[in-house]
Amino acid sequence: MSLGRYRPWGQSQEKIRPEHRDRAAVVYVRQSSRQQVLEHSESTRLQYALAERAAALGWARSRVVVIDDDLGVSAATADARAGFARLVTEVTMGRVGIVLGIEMSRLARTGRDWHQLLELCSLSGVLLADPDGVYDPGFYNDRLLLGLKGTMSEAELYLIRQRMLSGKLAKAERGELAIPLPIGYVRRPSGEVILDPDEQAQHVVRLVFSTFARLGTLNAVLRYLVEHQVQLPVRVHGGPAKGEIEWRRPNRETLQIMLHNPVYAGYYAYGRRQVEPRRKVPGRPSTGRVVKPTGEWLVLLPGRLPAYITAEQYEANVARMAANRQTAATPGAPRDGSALLSGLLRCGRCGEHRMSVRYHDGRGSAHGYVCAFYQVNYGTGGPCQHIAGPALDAYVTGQVLEAVAPAALEVSLAAAGQAEAERAMLDKLWRQRLERARYAADRARRQYQLAEPENRLVVRQLETDWEAALAEADRLQADYQRFTEELPKTLTAAERAAIQALASDLPRVWDAPSTTQADRKELLRILIEKITVAVAGTSELVDVTITWAGGHQTTGQAVRPVARLDQLSYYPALLTRVTELAEAGCTTRQIAGILNTEGFRPPKRTSQFRPDQVRILLNQHDLRTRQQRGRPAALASLAPGQWSVPGLAAALGMPTATVYNWIYRGWITAQHAPASKCWIITADAAEMQQLRERRDRPAGFYARARWNQPANGQGTRQ
Repeated sequence: MSLGRYRPWGQSQEKIRPEHRDRAAVVYVRQSSRQQVLEHSESTRLQYALAERAAALGWARSRVVVIDDDLGVSAATADARAGFARLVTEVTMGRVGIVLGIEMSRLARTGRDWHQLLELCSLSGVLLADPDGVYDPGFYNDRLLLGLKGTMSEAELYLIRQRMLSGKLAKAERGELAIPLPIGYVRRPSGEVILDPDEQAQHVVRLVFSTFARLGTLNAVLRYLVEHQVQLPVRVHGGPAKGEIEWRRPNRETLQIMLHNPVYAGYYAYGRRQVEPRRKVPGRPSTGRVVKPTGEWLVLLPGRLPAYITAEQYEANVARMAANRQTAATPGAPRDGSALLSGLLRCGRCGEHRMSVRYHDGRGSAHGYVCAFYQVNYGTGGPCQHIAGPALDAYVTGQVLEAVAPAALEVSLAAAGQAEAERAMLDKLWRQRLERARYAADRARRQYQLAEPENRLVVRQLETDWEAALAEADRLQADYQRFTEELPKTLTAAERAAIQALASDLPRVWDAPSTTQADRKELLRILIEKITVAVAGTSELVDVTITWAGGHQTTGQAVRPVARLDQLSYYPALLTRVTELAEAGCTTRQIAGILNTEGFRPPKRTSQFRPDQVRILLNQHDLRTRQQRGRPAALASLAPGQWSVPGLAAALGMPTATVYNWIYRGWITAQHAPASKCWIITADAAEMQQLRERRDRPAGFYARARWNQPANGQGTRQ
């Protein structure tokens, strides 16, 4: 057996047959980026050298094809491989006799592609060649050798990549790896990170953080910056203006990145965003990055960089933004809805689950708080409890105003100081903008004066630029004048007196039209951690436990409106008192007045008892006043299946007003008693069952049923 086939390249001519030379010779050079093609000339020299070697092996120069895979992303990816895809296509179609490369294992980036290429070359009779020799994938030994080379090359690439990543991580652990810097920072040529030397840039960054600490939400900060025409300083990263400041309008994404970036607190952080291979999109190497929680960052070194805020302020900002998200575990950002306690209420009946808000009208003015945890999550039962919103809001508001009243004067002085500090920051920003505009105008003037007057092509443009700079400076001066007139730098004596006067009357401040619901909710969330409520049975009493910021708890009872008199906690005492007054011969008007004087209140809708309400209560319990005594009891004896209005109301457990309503609607069979205005109702056992079913249907059932009737109005009601 001849060993010639294993001799070096150029001495294995017996592998190269005429049918190979009849097809093209492909010179394949793999590169990772277009920059290598443009700036690295070594690849071009390799192409010429490989083309010369193909000619030495017997291929005419006209049959040599160069394929340059310059669209690859990196040695670790198999995306965007236009050159390799073309090579596979040429091999598959049988137009290639030999493929030449600087190293065979570098023809493909992964083992999968490499073995696919070997299989296609074996089926198509294509040879492979590198400086070590000529290989025929159809020969077992050559195929085995090529497979080993591919495997070793892939392992070598993995080891090289791991060493590079380990070195990068070691450098990051020392805080020496250069990381991208956010707005407000620059890097010196020595590599040291410093605050932006531009004073206005520093001032804007500090204004962003102080505004968030005061307003508490990203949207509020964005609106504030837009309202005061504040722009963000961005250092250009590339192009002719690299390193210069561009003033760009603020946007939500940029503000969110700033508030989440630990660099502003002096941290050196690396590995905040890591790549998850499952999320990568083919052809897009920058995809698949996921923001990791703080505990999963690769490196976090405190105190390594100059800081704009303290570490405690950074943690508070991150926690505040997390609380602003509307989730099951966080209250969400304060909104303008009428429900003051949204996000704070917990149910005291079923394990302190969060209570939700339900609005009863389209305007959002009538609301209630409901705990429907088990109904929503397990589909069992109805709501745990429902509490009318205004009554509970009023109770908690009273507790809050009472708690902050002793510190009202101190709060007013702090508010005055905060207002002055805010105005001073805005005034400084306006003066910095004016200074920058005047410098730009002066620079344009100097450029115009240094130009040669005869060069009109240049002078005309410089004159236009000078005029534009002067116009911008004049505009800013006028805007600054309006700003100082509307918001002077310091508070006047009258404004300070007004703030101190308001401190003595906190309820007036709370109820002022200028105080929004979002402002009230913000104050409640600052002072209160959570509120636990539990209705006492089905009564009007609600046990309220307020957990204040810091952990202190206070307890009390709020009063909610209920639907029926018998739900009132003092209903037995009320009934006893009404019976005594009726026995004493008082009229319904007199009874109502006495009840109101003694502090009894009806369940809802009204704040005092009226005579008609007393009359209904008397009829339900067959009580008679002095005016009613002596009248014949027309309905004293009724046949089986016949009812009086009070008797039927008691049997069905519903108000007599509802019984009269059903009579007028024709849902109950009734007629007037002889020589009396009293109704005699006829209802046997089957009709009583139908009335009970009608009573148990939800409120508004028949109002909705009208919309479901056919157009001709011939609908049926159950």
